[in-house]
This record gives sequence, C-alpha cells and structure tokens, in this order.
Amino acid sequence: MDVTVAKREEEKKTRVRFALRQNVIQKKRTVDMASSVICRETQSRVSSVLNRDVKQYGKKFMFDCNEETCWNSDQGESQWVSLEFPQSVRVSEVKVQFQGGFSAKTCRLEGCPKDGDFTAISHLYPEDNNSLQSFPIQEAPAVDKVKIMFENSADFFGRIIVYSLDILGEKAS
Repeated sequence: MDVTVAKREEEKKTRVRFALRQNVIQKKRTVDMASSVICRETQSRVSSVLNRDVKQYGKKFMFDCNEETCWNSDQGESQWVSLEFPQSVRVSEVKVQFQGGFSAKTCRLEGCPKDGDFTAISHLYPEDNNSLQSFPIQEAPAVDKVKIMFENSADFFGRIIVYSLDILGEKAS
C-alpha cells in the first residue's frame, strides 16, 4: 500500500510541476505578444529641435527605422518626447537608442488619460552608449498619452540625440 501512495504522490507532484511550467510559458507568451503601440495616428511632440532644423533633425526620425537619421534636441535642461495614442494603451516596455555622449542619465516615463494630468509611471536609467536599450515597465496603468522626460543629459549643453524610440504594449480594454 505504501508503494501505491508514493506513486500517487509522485504523479501529483508531476502534474503540479507541469501546470506551473504551462503557467510560466503562458505568461512568457503574454509578455512576448506585446507589440509597438505607435501607429500612424499617434501624435508626437518634442521639447526642441537642434537649430529648429526639422528637415534634418525632426521628431519623425525617431520612428523611421533608419539608423542614419535621428531626432536631435537643441540645448537646454529639460528635453522630452510626448506621444498621444488614438486609443488607450498599457505600456509594457520602452526601447530607445541614443547617440553615445548625448544620452540621458535618467529618464522619467509619465502617462495620463486623455484629459488628465501626467503622473510618473517609471524611472529609466539608460547607459551612455549607442546600443538599443530596453526597459520593461511593470503594471502600467491604461494611458492615452506618454511623456519621456530626459533628465541629466550626458552632454554638457543638455542636448539629447535619439536614433530610435519605440513603446511596446497593448491596447487597453
């Protein structure tokens, strides 16, 4: 009888391990399913453009998937990018590629509903290099707008250069 009880216990443990593994796989799929929430209808704004030369350094170059182009801010302490989505989204990840020497040492991700005030969602701590950097966002609220505040620029004059910016997540229900 002891062998039968031991066998049942082992089968039960195996079922529990299998269920836990399936749960982990399902959660991973949910995270992996996040896609860009930036679309044609997304409206973007920036704090400044170097010498107001939008043809060469404008905001559109952060989203054009061309590694030769970039948004280049003018000098100043407070640089930012804001995005307004056509519908509410839940942000799960921020991806950004700076030019080394012109990155932010800290960034603050803020969000708000359509007619609300911006509140902090997360703080990001990028490295000062040319790599595409990824920042997972935990349990973000549904928002219609996001703003990334670039704080403490690596550049003495406060300039920020971004080659690529993407916001991953999902449409909020």
